[in-house]
Amino acid sequence: MEQLQSMQPTQYVPSNAPVPDGPIVVERGSSAQEFAPKLNRGAADVVRFLLEQGEMVTATMSLADEQMELFAMEVGAELILVDPGQQEEMELQALFDDSDDADEAQQAPRPPIVTIMGHVDHGKTTLLDKIRSANVVAGEAGGITQHIGAYQVTKNDKLITFIDTPGHAAFSKMRARGAGVTDIVVLVVAADDGVMPQTIEAISHARAADVPIIVAVNKIDKENADVQRTLSAVAEQGLIPEAWGGDTIVVETSAQQGLGIDDLLEQLLVVAEVEELTANPNGRAKGFVLEAQLDVGRGPVATVLVDKGTLKVGDPMVAGAAWGRVRAIINDRGEQVKEAGPSSPVQVLGLSAVPQAGDEFRIAPDDRTARTVADSRAQRQRLLSQRGDARAQKGVKLEDIFTQIQAGETATLNLLIKADVHGSLEAVTESLRKLEREEVKAAFVHRGVGSITENDITLAAATNATIIGFNVRPDRKVRELAEAEQVEIRTYEVFTNSSKTSKKR
Repeated sequence: MEQLQSMQPTQYVPSNAPVPDGPIVVERGSSAQEFAPKLNRGAADVVRFLLEQGEMVTATMSLADEQMELFAMEVGAELILVDPGQQEEMELQALFDDSDDADEAQQAPRPPIVTIMGHVDHGKTTLLDKIRSANVVAGEAGGITQHIGAYQVTKNDKLITFIDTPGHAAFSKMRARGAGVTDIVVLVVAADDGVMPQTIEAISHARAADVPIIVAVNKIDKENADVQRTLSAVAEQGLIPEAWGGDTIVVETSAQQGLGIDDLLEQLLVVAEVEELTANPNGRAKGFVLEAQLDVGRGPVATVLVDKGTLKVGDPMVAGAAWGRVRAIINDRGEQVKEAGPSSPVQVLGLSAVPQAGDEFRIAPDDRTARTVADSRAQRQRLLSQRGDARAQKGVKLEDIFTQIQAGETATLNLLIKADVHGSLEAVTESLRKLEREEVKAAFVHRGVGSITENDITLAAATNATIIGFNVRPDRKVRELAEAEQVEIRTYEVFTNSSKTSKKR
């Protein structure tokens, strides 16, 4: 604001129409054509005024925040700038009734939501495996948790909800999302390895979520384990153990031998009691999508965590741009249940599409409201996608990149990404973004969940894109079409240097 006032705009006499009273909500990045009518002005008024200030703009160019604020000051209007889609989203959210959320009389104790975090191969999944007495590791690629899993266990007749987040570096966003819905973080640090890069990253996510952290020093049974050295490294990150005069609870564990498990659960219940965790179990449910995928036999399947209210079979649900009546609810033990209360992790069937991991889900008053909200969001996503596609109109194939670089030209690699679940999709995308260089740019033609289809081949052929598949494979007909269209497909199953590759020439 000080910068705006110091610019001293030249005298400008606007048209005689009065500006609307009160704050005017305008989306960031609006053009003069979109912005001016909200202030009862024409696009030419905005363009002329900015030209007088030395700003070269056209009626269809996106305006900077400062440019819109400067014009608003000149005509005496009060602006509220919001991100694209935020105003519409606020209007859509108003269709849901949250009037009973703040009613303290209806609040009841709920199970704590605990997130397991830490560096890869420090024993997070094995520790959780011991806690819930189920073999998770055997089904995981490379022994690495590729997706978020959520489970409930009982200790002293009290439920505890666990979220197991991946520890691999590429899954930074997934860990961040896990911390965003958690009440307590268990930071697993191996006694034989100490604090590692992903350990520090996990601490940052937990602090950003402003939740208590319990440190589990794991693998104390190893011959080269050094608990004191590990605690020193943890203390350097600001987590001072209680035994050293700090306030961080530390539990020594061995996931392999089951040591310290009971102590860890006891400490979690103590912290949960101090935090006084409550939620309103009555009314329509809302919460978050932890993971989502397209199942061949069951259709879109979303793993959700209920935050408030009670989720019931038959409820009209909205999750991002997906909607539908809840056809079935499956708990973490694979059993079908009729309802799920606060802090319950369950799988939901019946949605119209695969929602995005991290989307908020809400139970709508009726089917019509659910459809209206979902359709509006889907339309907005399509518009944003179309804008992004403009960047991906021209591109080169992977095998042609080096030729273009040697010629001194900037190469754009068009990519079409398909993965088994949304968590993997965003992790693959983030990894590819980090590989961008000044001479090589990546443009994402399409990103989606599910198998590689004939439509994907058609789109890749039209945009000269390379298809990257993670934990998904094309069937015979798709492979034949890819060969005919000369579309390159590369498939991967785990984040390592070794990969399983299928190349179409």
